[in-house]
Amino acid sequence: MRSALFTLLTLLLLVSAPFAQSAPRAHLLGIAHVAFRGGDLTKTAAFYEQVLGYQEPFALKDPANNLEMKFVKVNDLQYLELMPGDARIHGQLDHFAVYTDDLKAMRSYLQSEQVQIVRDIHTGRIGNPFLTVRDPDGHLIEILEYSMKSQTAAAKGKFLPDSRVSGHITHIGVLINSVGSSMKFYRDILGFRETGRGGGTAGQPEWVNLQLPDGTDYVELLPFSGVASPAQLRAQNHLGLATVDVRKSLAMLQSRNPENPITTSVQSGGNLPLRANIFDPDGVRIELMQSSSGSMVSQSLPSP
Repeated sequence: MRSALFTLLTLLLLVSAPFAQSAPRAHLLGIAHVAFRGGDLTKTAAFYEQVLGYQEPFALKDPANNLEMKFVKVNDLQYLELMPGDARIHGQLDHFAVYTDDLKAMRSYLQSEQVQIVRDIHTGRIGNPFLTVRDPDGHLIEILEYSMKSQTAAAKGKFLPDSRVSGHITHIGVLINSVGSSMKFYRDILGFRETGRGGGTAGQPEWVNLQLPDGTDYVELLPFSGVASPAQLRAQNHLGLATVDVRKSLAMLQSRNPENPITTSVQSGGNLPLRANIFDPDGVRIELMQSSSGSMVSQSLPSP
């Protein structure tokens, strides 16, 4: 009897084991792009090109030849996407993307962790396959794998002028309601690593930094109570750019825009690097942060 019971338990464990284990998680290597909604995209793109010093490698238009999206290249692996939107959402974050080296494996892993896939794997018009999920606060996150047949691969090594104020998107800041829920998603499921937190009162931090598991880029979680207004969303959901010298970068930007000078100050303290906030024509907050990674990205893009 005891032998038969032992055999039954062994069989049950063997049968249930595959269902109890998660599929292996593919690498998450860095931030691929950040997308914002804007008003006059031509005017906004001029700010990124003429003031911040970037170039546009390609754009997307609809069948009626209306502009759907402008791309601003930061480096071979990182872009900004500028998308049209009505006045209520000008300057607001639409989504951000991270890149992996195995999208199909990542899909299997997400399914094993019961993460809802908002849009399954498909190839975007630029040529890179991706899928879309949401974090607990509803932020859309695309997970993509760079393709050697894409327009990004064709632009490798191009559209990288020395005039760029920064060569590296270091982080994306997002408002959240619950630190606990966000940590379960970003840390426990996606494998992000907490690298620091600070500020706040009554045990609630003002910010929490979570680094991608296989890279140096990070997401800055910004706890917020209640429903954020459009102005608060524009002010808090933000883009982080690294620069080797914040003061020199600000002086350069001001010299490029004498008719509409950038008025801001360099901030210090809080155990953080020197930093300064500037805003694009739609109100998107861009945090320039002093870092030696201002022109560095460790990963490489496939060749076409």
